[in-house]
Amino acid sequence: MTVEKTDTVVVGAGQAGIAMSEHLTDMNVPHIVLERNRVAEAWRSQRWDSLVANGPAWHDRFPGLEFDDVDPDAFPPKERVARYFEDYAQLIKAPVRTNTKVESVVKCDGRPGFVVTSSSGQIEAQRVVAATGPFQVPSYPPIVAEDWGIHQLHSSSYRNPHVLPEGAVLVVGGGASGCQIAEELRRSGRQVYLSIGEHYRPPRSYRDRDYVWWLGVLGKWDEITIEAKKKHVAFAVSGYDGGRTVDFRRLGHMGIVVLGMTKSFENGVLGIADDLGANLKEGDLAYLDVLREADAYVERNGVDLPLEPEAWHIETDPDCVTNPILELDLARAGIGTIIWATGFKFDFSWLQVDAFHENGMPFHKRGISKQPGIYFLGLPELTNRASSFIYGCWYDAKYIATHIGVQRNYAAYQRA
Repeated sequence: MTVEKTDTVVVGAGQAGIAMSEHLTDMNVPHIVLERNRVAEAWRSQRWDSLVANGPAWHDRFPGLEFDDVDPDAFPPKERVARYFEDYAQLIKAPVRTNTKVESVVKCDGRPGFVVTSSSGQIEAQRVVAATGPFQVPSYPPIVAEDWGIHQLHSSSYRNPHVLPEGAVLVVGGGASGCQIAEELRRSGRQVYLSIGEHYRPPRSYRDRDYVWWLGVLGKWDEITIEAKKKHVAFAVSGYDGGRTVDFRRLGHMGIVVLGMTKSFENGVLGIADDLGANLKEGDLAYLDVLREADAYVERNGVDLPLEPEAWHIETDPDCVTNPILELDLARAGIGTIIWATGFKFDFSWLQVDAFHENGMPFHKRGISKQPGIYFLGLPELTNRASSFIYGCWYDAKYIATHIGVQRNYAAYQRA
């Protein structure tokens, strides 16, 4: 059997894979991008209908291409984001092979490199970049048994309110996905319960600047000024409805019953942690910290930005906060559906090399793994908090491509 050969195989043709291809092309590194579905498939078919990008169009893009039909301060809808990456792949002439699933990657026997086995055959490569991103396998806790008789789905399988069974809906998760889905369901006329835990709640915008701008000028994309305890909690900011600050008290006042963290289930009754008030106050502190830092930046740098005193207003507590529910009888509440907006977990079962910790997590530094020739791209906090965002993974890809170029130089060296 003839085995195709190339220098680098990139697995995945989402934002990470396309960014990687651009930098490899710029460095004249022969490579192939393998994608099991279509370019940017996750944006197309694994998100709900009304999803928009989490950052404005001027920011959530690669340097080489702007959104030509989206206002720079607007939040592009998911279909437009998918087309953006498709257009970008064509612009850079990325060597993408779609509908090609990678089944395994193993080291070559007795020589450098790896054998990549896919649904279309085998490729031998000196290097492999796992660019499958952070959203691989839906993850939610096994709290409510699947056979209990209530409809359960992950947020990645939710599409719109009209396809859900009748009845109230419980949304579990206080990040951007959970908040957006809960508000959309409430606006459609559903009774909605929203269970949240610890969260980081910044303003969507302040003093005429979006939060992504403040992240940049305040050093927060690079995590220079971020407290460690705030890195791994839900990030409650969204571009939904033109971009508004997530405010759980506002959601409560519009009729959504906000709950503490879902912790147990027995005989049809959910046990809810008594942590709602404390988590809201912690979210307020994070929110107000950003306002203070922003004001200090404006004063320190003499930037002419308008005052926004109304941003300092904290809503009054709705009844669901002053009288928190600690036990929720699903049948009595009329809940017919639970949507788990609880994130994703990794699946690198196809990558059969020594590149992982004992707990199965990738063992790497800035995407360069412990297994020479294996790289990771697009993972959360690969380099910093920007790494799993559109603009951030582009710069991470440049760093990895530079490392690949250096390694190729070492391999090509011959003593004069």
